[in-house]
Amino acid sequence: MNLLETIRFALRAITANKLRSSLTVLGILIGVAAVILLVAVGNGSAQAVQRQIESLGTNTLTVTAGGGGGPRGAAATTSTALNMDLVPALQDKDEAPHVRSVSPVVTGSQSATYEGTDHTIAQFVGTYPGWVAASNFKVDKGTLFTAEDVTDSRKVVVIGKTVAEELFGGVDPLSKQITVAGKLFTVVGVLADKGGTGFTDPNDVAVAPVTAVQESLTGYGSLNQLLIQATSPEDVSDAQSEVTAILNAKLNITGSSTTAYRIQNASQLLETRANTAETFTLLLGAVAGISLLVGGIGITNIMMVTVTERTREIGIRKALGAPRRTILTQFLVEATVLSLIGGLLGVAAAVIGSRFTIVSIKPVIVPSSVVLALGFSVAIGLFFGSYPASRAAGLRPIEALRYE
Repeated sequence: MNLLETIRFALRAITANKLRSSLTVLGILIGVAAVILLVAVGNGSAQAVQRQIESLGTNTLTVTAGGGGGPRGAAATTSTALNMDLVPALQDKDEAPHVRSVSPVVTGSQSATYEGTDHTIAQFVGTYPGWVAASNFKVDKGTLFTAEDVTDSRKVVVIGKTVAEELFGGVDPLSKQITVAGKLFTVVGVLADKGGTGFTDPNDVAVAPVTAVQESLTGYGSLNQLLIQATSPEDVSDAQSEVTAILNAKLNITGSSTTAYRIQNASQLLETRANTAETFTLLLGAVAGISLLVGGIGITNIMMVTVTERTREIGIRKALGAPRRTILTQFLVEATVLSLIGGLLGVAAAVIGSRFTIVSIKPVIVPSSVVLALGFSVAIGLFFGSYPASRAAGLRPIEALRYE
C-alpha cells in the first residue's frame, strides 16, 4: 500500500465516525480560535493605547501636580504647586529655548444644556489657544478662541464632534449658546473628528479660555496640568531638562527627587505602554494555548478509542502483510488531519470574530499568530497522535486477531 492509499484509507476511517471526529475537530477549533482572537485583542488594545498617546503628540510634556506629603497614616492633600505664575517663566525663550508653547490646563466633567437637551461633557478644558495644536486637534468649523479672549475672560467655547452631535443634532452649533453650570458659553468653533481610541472618546471635549473657566466653573485654584510643546520631537529631552530646572527654581525645590510635580514624556510613555502591551498580549496567547493543549489531549483520547475499536482490523491487516510503517502512518495521518481541519476552521472562526468589538476593543489579527496557531495544531496532531499510532503499529497479529 503506497502513501496515497494510506492517506485515503485514513480519511475514510475519519468519515466513518462523523460525530466523534466532529467533536475532536471542535476542540482544536476552539483552541486555535482562542489563541488567535486573544492575541488579536491584546494587539488591538496595544494599538488603541498607542493611538491615545500619539494623539497627545510625541513632542509634548505633561506636568501634573504631585500629591502633598505628610506623616504616614495622615490624610493625603493635593499639591497647589502648579499655578498660572509658572506659565510666563516656562515661556521665557532665554531660560527654555526648546519650549515652543506652554498651555495651563484646568479640566473636569461638566454638564451642558442647549434648549432642553443635556449632555455631560467628559472633558471641559480651560486653557490657552495653543493647547489645541499641541494636543493634535484641528478646528473643522468656525474659529478658535484667541489670546484676547483669554485676557478678557470671554465665555466662548470650541466643542468636539461628540458634544456637537449630542447637544445640537443636525443644527449648526456656531454662535449658539450652551449653559454650563448655570453660565452661558457661546460656541465659536467645532473641532475635527479625532477618531476613537477604544477606551475614551477624544471628541467628547469642549475647550474654553482658562480665565473664563476659572471665573465661572472651577475657581482660581491650582492647575490640573501644564501641557508643554517642545520645538521638535528631537528636542523633548532638552525641553524636559529646561522645564525641570525652571520648576525647581520657582518652587524652591532642592535635591533630585520631588513629589510636588510629575513630568510625563509622551515618547517615553509610548515606549513603556508598548512594552506592557506586548507582555499582556503574550500572556493572553499563553492562556489561550492551554485550550489548544486540551484539544490535543482530546485527540489522544479519541485515537486510543479508535485503536481499541479497530484492534481486530489491525490484526487482519498485519496478518496479510501490512508493514508496521503503514499502520503507523495511517493513524498519524488520521490524527493530523483532524487537527489540521480543526486548525483551519479555527482560523476562519477567528477571522470572523475579529470583525466584532470585544470588551470595547477592536481585535487586530497578528499574521504570525495565525501561522503559529495553525502550525501548533498540526504539531499537536502529530505529537498526541504518535502514542496511539505507535501502540496500533506495535500490536502482534495473533493477539489482535484474538481480540473480541
